[in-house]
Amino acid sequence: MTDRGDRFDHPLIERYAGREMARLFSPAARHGAWRELWIALARAERQLGLPIEDAQIAQLESVREEFDWDRVAALEKELRHDVMAHVHHYGELAPDAKGIIHLGATSCFVTDNGDLMIYRRALQAVEARLVRAIDALAAFAASWRAQPCLGYTHFQVAQPTTVGKRATLWIQDLLIDLDEVRRLIGWLPARGVKGTTGTQASFLALFDGDHDKVVELDRLVCEAIGFSKSIPVSGQTYTRKIDWTIHQCLSGIAQTASKLANDVRLLSHEGEVEEPSESKQIGSSAMAYKKNPMRCERMNALARYVIAAADTSAQTAATQWLERTLDDSAVRRIAIPESFLAIDGILMLVENVARGFVVYPKVIERKLAESLPFLATEEILMAGVRAGGDRQELHEVIRVHSREAARRVKMEGVPNPLLELIAADPAFAPVRELLPELLDPARFVGRAPEQVDAFLADEVEPRIGGAGARAQSAVEDEVRV
Repeated sequence: MTDRGDRFDHPLIERYAGREMARLFSPAARHGAWRELWIALARAERQLGLPIEDAQIAQLESVREEFDWDRVAALEKELRHDVMAHVHHYGELAPDAKGIIHLGATSCFVTDNGDLMIYRRALQAVEARLVRAIDALAAFAASWRAQPCLGYTHFQVAQPTTVGKRATLWIQDLLIDLDEVRRLIGWLPARGVKGTTGTQASFLALFDGDHDKVVELDRLVCEAIGFSKSIPVSGQTYTRKIDWTIHQCLSGIAQTASKLANDVRLLSHEGEVEEPSESKQIGSSAMAYKKNPMRCERMNALARYVIAAADTSAQTAATQWLERTLDDSAVRRIAIPESFLAIDGILMLVENVARGFVVYPKVIERKLAESLPFLATEEILMAGVRAGGDRQELHEVIRVHSREAARRVKMEGVPNPLLELIAADPAFAPVRELLPELLDPARFVGRAPEQVDAFLADEVEPRIGGAGARAQSAVEDEVRV
């Protein structure tokens, strides 16, 4: 927290996101990327024959980490231009190189390329968080691969599944997100060296009309900042469709996490599964007995913001004018960094919940036992037919007893009496001794345990492999609850 209590402290920084993601979007990181770009540009221009001295580049490098933020603020107040404020400040720190900083470039050379550098690093940080979350959920799925539990469709009782199989549904969505993050990291282009309106005219003039040198300049600068390619054509900015593409990916992760969080909240209400809680954690200031699923509720809240914020990138891409307009700047400064920070906080919570899941097998078994007689009626019917009974007559007997059992459960609050009713009916006398065996929960989960095993081996392991162990051993950020 800051020392002052009279200003807004952003909750994404103070409460939710991890340290590394917050650092990536700090002023030092952003403007450090600008200086990296200015150095790369000067080096490439010198390599291609412009009159730039090694000593000038060396001076730029020697002060690249020095920032006087008060001086920058004063310059920006005077010049009303953030990039030129930093150009002037950098020139004051490296006076011998002042004349060659930003040579031939437009502001978007540093703002757009710098943002893409940061977005790629942020995507790499998201990738690491996804791997940790998937690794944690995979361990949970493996541990509970064969624990039968009620399945729910429409949040109504359905055929049984297993606790581990349900977890694979969450992991599968996270794997789709991981694939998309990795695709974006590999695909993401730089803006490159394109000039004021994307024509590279200023650089063509610097190189006396030598087109090959301009093309090579673009390649060298992209290579220096770690990109294999630049966007083929641009206006003054790279197309804002790229921002929308990134934001779609972040929205997808938010959707996945929100679905998981909702599931855990529903299961928590049923008493089957809980998120972790601290020994002294208070659920309610009034109701001392309460344990609320507040981590999952926070996931839902942050996910809602990311999903909504992604719309700003769609609107921005849709409303750009010709070679550029500046109505993109303010919203991009807010919505994209905040979405990355929120996703960081969300994935920290996913991992935290997955590693600390509390499962209540006895509750799960009791709830399954209450419904299993209804779910087992087809098995009982088939057993009666195999013992020589008439299928239609047995079906009617089961229907009548099922209605009566449901009435007693709902009206009298008694345990499900269906099995006793069927056992007492002469129509099912030939299979009476088989009835307990027919209600073995393992008979009703199909291939769920085997599906878990195959999914972890064939889908999860190839994608995270040893990365899961490495991610698990990385420095952990504290989840603040």
